[in-house]
Amino acid sequence: MRFPKWGRAIAGRALIALILVGALATSGWILARKPQQPPAQLVAPAEAPAGNAATAAGPSVLQVSAPVQAQAPQQQSKSELETWAAGLGGALDIPERALIGYATGELTLRKEQPSCHLSWVTLAGIGKASSDHGRFGGNSLDGNGTVRTAMGAVPLQGAAGEAASDQRGGPMQLTQQEWKRVRGAGSIQDIDDAAIAAGRVLCANGTDLQAGLGWWKAIANYRDSDLFRQQVLGNAQLYAALSLAPATAANPSVHAVRFALDQLGLPYVWGGNGPDAGAAGFDCSGLTKAAYDSAGVSLPRTADSQFRTEPAVPGDQQPKMGDLVFYGSPATRIHHVGLYLGNGLMINAPTQGMAVQIATYHVAGDDYAGAGRPSA
Repeated sequence: MRFPKWGRAIAGRALIALILVGALATSGWILARKPQQPPAQLVAPAEAPAGNAATAAGPSVLQVSAPVQAQAPQQQSKSELETWAAGLGGALDIPERALIGYATGELTLRKEQPSCHLSWVTLAGIGKASSDHGRFGGNSLDGNGTVRTAMGAVPLQGAAGEAASDQRGGPMQLTQQEWKRVRGAGSIQDIDDAAIAAGRVLCANGTDLQAGLGWWKAIANYRDSDLFRQQVLGNAQLYAALSLAPATAANPSVHAVRFALDQLGLPYVWGGNGPDAGAAGFDCSGLTKAAYDSAGVSLPRTADSQFRTEPAVPGDQQPKMGDLVFYGSPATRIHHVGLYLGNGLMINAPTQGMAVQIATYHVAGDDYAGAGRPSA
């Protein structure tokens, strides 16, 4: 059967329209898809001392280290330990019940394995990175120190396909295998029991946590994740410093450091001002500006302008927590900035393809130009 000419014309136009609609739909789907980007990278630490790091010419080397010595709890009665925790909990932003648990972990391991030199700040760093001290996902510690939700005690959880023995649970996110290996009596959901168990995992095989390399390897064995290790190191360092000077907790510089620690793992984005400003991450000066904005202190936007406007730290002085540390040429251009954490460490957004991370702030061969101290 033959169609008349007008029928063939209509059919032809309909076929063309159908092809165009299909093409537009396909191109729209392609445009709507977000481009696949490689994950941001955390650099591997340099295990050599700073003097051997001449080839590391930028602020993207993290040398192994342990948190500084903290104010240590003494062997004392329950009421005295509660008083100690009450005096520090607010400054550290750690629930007092969790802080008592971390101190109990240190005191217990101090008796069991004194050569391990376990500090409560390491346990607190793990607690922060694992469950925000029992607050993750709306959890909370009840009066007895057990993690609770509206559904009851938190169950052991793990990634899909993860072996049951590798699944993690409780405020310290211990695996079932770890818990069975080191626990005495108690519950994985109880902060005292979990902190003691975590301490035993860290101190296994004669580990000395006072030595940087021993601390570094112990955290890596606890959780095979560079981001986790950086979160533990950064927060443990913060807690140690604040335990020695709790009155400084309200300073804008401390607030800025807390903000920056919470951004660890976000990707470097050129011109990025962070998720609150619609970007996936930060560039170097975007991070320092956002950190101080969160503390109510306004900084210029670029690394060079921050260097030239913020009060300089005298060259014969070490930076302090929250100071801006700069890289480049003071005579021409400053190309990078980070936020000093303490103990020779800084938080920074290094470069494209890398994550916001902790790095050693000054190594041989870099172009460190000095530090600045923003004023409120």
